[in-house]
Amino acid sequence: MAVLTLRELNRATLARQLLLGRSDMGVVAALEHLVGLQAQTPHSWYVGLWSRLAGFQAEQAADLLLGRDAVRIAVMRSTIHFVTARDAVWLRPLVQVVIERSTNGAFGKHLRDIDREALTKDGRELVESAPRTPSELGTLLAERWPGRDPAALYQAIRMWLPLVQVPPRGVWGRSGATSHTTTDAWLGRPLATDATPDELVLRYLAAFGPASVKDIQTWCGLTRLAEVTTRLGDRLIRFRDEQGQELFDLPDAPRPPADTPAPIRFLYDYDNLLLSHADRTRFITPEYFHQGFTDNGPMPSIILVDGSTGAHWRITRQRRTATLHIKPFTPLAPADVAAIEEEGARLLTFTEPRTTTHDIQWLPH
Repeated sequence: MAVLTLRELNRATLARQLLLGRSDMGVVAALEHLVGLQAQTPHSWYVGLWSRLAGFQAEQAADLLLGRDAVRIAVMRSTIHFVTARDAVWLRPLVQVVIERSTNGAFGKHLRDIDREALTKDGRELVESAPRTPSELGTLLAERWPGRDPAALYQAIRMWLPLVQVPPRGVWGRSGATSHTTTDAWLGRPLATDATPDELVLRYLAAFGPASVKDIQTWCGLTRLAEVTTRLGDRLIRFRDEQGQELFDLPDAPRPPADTPAPIRFLYDYDNLLLSHADRTRFITPEYFHQGFTDNGPMPSIILVDGSTGAHWRITRQRRTATLHIKPFTPLAPADVAAIEEEGARLLTFTEPRTTTHDIQWLPH
């Protein structure tokens, strides 16, 4: 097998993540290519599309939510993702086992001996009669199931029914409670019955490859995917990384040369680029962890410098002034500083259109 260096892996995945150059794809096409965006925060994921798509306007994604062409739903790793309606009904049944595993691990002791059919019937009736917040749904269910923990009852419904978060939650420039209904009620279509992990693996490699079986399993939460890569056979090609780990890929997927330039790119917190591999060294440098960040802790908003974690950023607002704060992890070359400030100014224009003054402040590394 040919060996792919760490830098070649970096460039290959950046290309598929639309981060080597902004793409002319439409938002729907990009979402389906990327297999969605992790989106447990209401709005920060819009930056993920802005960094990847030429001419992106926030209203393009917001209109998909309002028009029910895309939804925010728990799928990969049991976390909320922004995915198209087509992908929602296909992905959700595939990851059912993942959602059950994580929910039972945290709440299973509260759900022992519960009548699943009766509880889901009550839950469906409540969320389809009107979207419900977690606390509201838990309280209403506890009235019907006295002696049960309300939070666990809500989690059981989230586990056993495909729930979507309904607007205005997640709509750019607006706010709203985290209210849920079912995909059936919101989208008017049932879950797919023919979804296969084979297609899931192919979609992952198109967006995140080349990758190992462990990488794929880290992204989606499913296990025993070596059986799938074996079954896919000649539909995949194989490489090794510099440590000898076997990697899988699609034959016609882009694998740019290691010296391909990688522009400055701003990632939002929880960007899937940094969360979707078991071995994250293709993007995450040792200096990242020197900041106190961990694999399991809150994810910062990152600036990619030459394709890797080079700094983190945040925006503060005071009256009519928005300030972009940047903390590099190591000393940066003057050209990188200038490129970050140029891209940062564009970011402020995108995220802060209602402020009159934009400022950029550098923090010591």
